[in-house]
Amino acid sequence: MGKWNAESRPFARRPDNSAFKQQRLPAWSPSLTPHTVLPVFYCLALVCLLLGIWLLITVQNTHQLKIDYTHAGLCPRCSEIREDPTKAEMSCDCVVNFNVPKAFPGDVFFYYGLINFHQNLRRYMDSRDDAQLVGRKNSLKSPSSYCEPFAYDENSVPIAPCGAVANSMFNDSFTLMYHPPAGAAVTVPLYRKGITWYTDKNVKFRNPLTNSTLQQAFQGTAQPLYWQKHVYELDIADPNNNGFINDDLIVWMREAAFPNFKKLYGILNRSPTLFTNGLPAGNYSVNIRYNFPVQYFQGRKELVLSTVSWFGGQNNFLPIVYLVSGCLIFITAIILTVVYMKVGRNGKNMAA
Repeated sequence: MGKWNAESRPFARRPDNSAFKQQRLPAWSPSLTPHTVLPVFYCLALVCLLLGIWLLITVQNTHQLKIDYTHAGLCPRCSEIREDPTKAEMSCDCVVNFNVPKAFPGDVFFYYGLINFHQNLRRYMDSRDDAQLVGRKNSLKSPSSYCEPFAYDENSVPIAPCGAVANSMFNDSFTLMYHPPAGAAVTVPLYRKGITWYTDKNVKFRNPLTNSTLQQAFQGTAQPLYWQKHVYELDIADPNNNGFINDDLIVWMREAAFPNFKKLYGILNRSPTLFTNGLPAGNYSVNIRYNFPVQYFQGRKELVLSTVSWFGGQNNFLPIVYLVSGCLIFITAIILTVVYMKVGRNGKNMAA
């Protein structure tokens, strides 16, 4: 049998005679000329500027008030107690007075904020057991190795919920008081449930299935090292808001992307007549159960009262980005126009 010779088959590697393989498909090759490019630049600049102005007006129509209570009011004493490890078990309450200069109309959201707390560290974010948080009993008694060193307590009892994220859960509590011009102080009612994402509350967090009480379901587990309560008694007022489906726990377990962040604590209950239209202007105070220490990471704590729009809360970042981008595009379009007018359509004035 003779040796195969490619030259004897000159058409063996020729592509099929089709429109696709022979590149005969219809195509559009745009011709970039000043008459097509410059209008695009001007239109894009106009769109960015209009979007930026619209978003900026939307953001300015929202209301926001921040109160740093790390050392405010009567809280310096509590801050000093939290800095002393020998007094870690002591409870401390403080009061911070503030003024709302302008009424907050509509729904008002009550947040707590932390400054310089990095929830976005990879080792911190991985320190949790999602199988445990959906109520699997085998994970309840045998936490994941990712939870170390917060998987077992000093007596080798498994911790529920385990991990650094749950162990560092924010545990200050607040009672907001309104002081009307005439009359006694009134407690501002807040919805403390229904503040989580639906998928978190109904999919990612579930209590262990049991025919007994929730306390018995968590029997044989220990509370996280820095917690003052067990997971089944986080909300004494509402037994149905305990365990892994506690709203405060779920909100905290969704890690923040930046070191300065705020998380939802409650929503204004507008059913009382005094708060039907929102939060009235005037004098307020907040009673704080001061538990969460911040000196270890040189951080600060704050309260945030805010209204929201379809765009969200008061954040000027995106409107400013649109405005700056629109201005830069507009300036670029002007420069290109001047160059075009100076050089000429055929480029006769350009240096050889």
